[in-house]
This record gives sequence, structure tokens and C-alpha cells, in this order.
Amino acid sequence: MRTRLSQALTAAALTAAGLTALAPPATATPAPRPSAVTHGPCQFTATPDDPAVRPVPLPPDPRHTPDRGKVDVKLSTSQGPITVTLDLAKAPCTALSFLHLTLHRFYDATTCHRLTAYPTLKVLQCGDPSGTGEGGPGYRYRDELPTDLPPYPGDTTGYRKLYARGVLAMANAGPDTNGSQFFLVYGDSALRANYTVFGTVDAPGLTTLDRVAAAGTVPTAEDPAPVDGTPAATTTIARARITGFRW
Repeated sequence: MRTRLSQALTAAALTAAGLTALAPPATATPAPRPSAVTHGPCQFTATPDDPAVRPVPLPPDPRHTPDRGKVDVKLSTSQGPITVTLDLAKAPCTALSFLHLTLHRFYDATTCHRLTAYPTLKVLQCGDPSGTGEGGPGYRYRDELPTDLPPYPGDTTGYRKLYARGVLAMANAGPDTNGSQFFLVYGDSALRANYTVFGTVDAPGLTTLDRVAAAGTVPTAEDPAPVDGTPAATTTIARARITGFRW
């Protein structure tokens, strides 16, 4: 059953999902945090050498990470709406972090900085408020890598897996370096299973992604028609809001 909400999950739904601690106090201002690591299963670890682009506390890390249900998050972008559905069972720590950042408005007024249009990699990458591809939330956490992805069609190496159109996954800079950046797959892509899959994109969201992809990337002096770079159709997430929860 789908529950519609205005900005976030109701207190009852939060409690049922074990996510009550995610909601920030209404008047709270996030303070800079010292170097730390949480002690729950997710082990969110502060990265003082790579500080947060926007101050945000470490996520809660309860003894049992919420791992039931699905949560809808609407990304209201300058190119159109994109609603992503997070699967708590598939990647509970990743979903927990994404919801935490959403509730702290980390993703609001951020511009998706990278579009790829390779034959085997078609994604829009977002989640860095600096817009450079270098920024993050000031913490990292462990991978929750997929084990059920099918082989990419025609791959003979056995390594490349199918990240299908509509997949929502985390970007990273190596093992266990997840932060805030994520990518939305608008066309079937071939990748090693090194990127946590934690949800899906809805049909209207895919229409928005197709619009962004059709505009291509910004030409550079070195390449007048790049297949990897800044989206020509600037895609800014004006607001990210939790809009529904269901078991």
C-alpha cells in the first residue's frame, strides 16, 4: 500500500520502518563533526581529509539497519520530475544514507555534473553540491554490491554486468568509498558489479532522463562532440523530498 506524504514519512511510518532517528529537528542547524565512525553495521566514517561540501551530521547507525520496505524520493529537477524508489532490502545502508541526506536537504539546489553516452555506459551522475564531481557529504561507508545482476549481453569476460535502464546506483572512487554521488541509468550499461544498486527510476523520470540525454554534453576545445562530460541540458535538483513508504 502506498502512503502519500507532504515532505517526509509520517511519524508512524518512520517508526514502523525503524527510521525515526533520520528526521532532523525542525530548527536544527547541522554542526561540523569531528573525525568519527559510527558503531552500527554501516560504519559511517567521517572523512576529514575530504570534508563535506555542505555540513551534515553522520547518519544514524542503529544496531539493526532498517531493511524492509520501499521509499519513494521525488527529485524535482529543472528538466522535469524524477522519482526514485529505494529498496531497503537490497541495500539498507545505502538507502539509510540517501534518506538521511535527503532529510537534511543535502541534495537541494544541486546540479547533476556528468552525462555519459558511450555505447555501453549511459548514465546521468548527480549528488555533488559543488557540481564538480569531487564533492561529497564528509563521510564514507561500505559497499553493498549486487550479486544478482545478469551478464551484459555479448560479454565474454564474465566480468561486465548489466546495469539496466532505470537502475539507481551509487558512484564511488573505489571499494567502500560511497558518499553522496549517485547515477541514474537511462540506457542499458555494462559495468563490473562494483557499484551498489539501491533502487529504480520511475517512468516519468526516465522520460526526463531521455530529454537530458538527447541534448548531449557540452562541447570542449578538445572535443566538439564529447560522449562524457557536463550535460548540455543543465539538470538541477531543486528539491529532493521523501514522498511515500510502503512495505
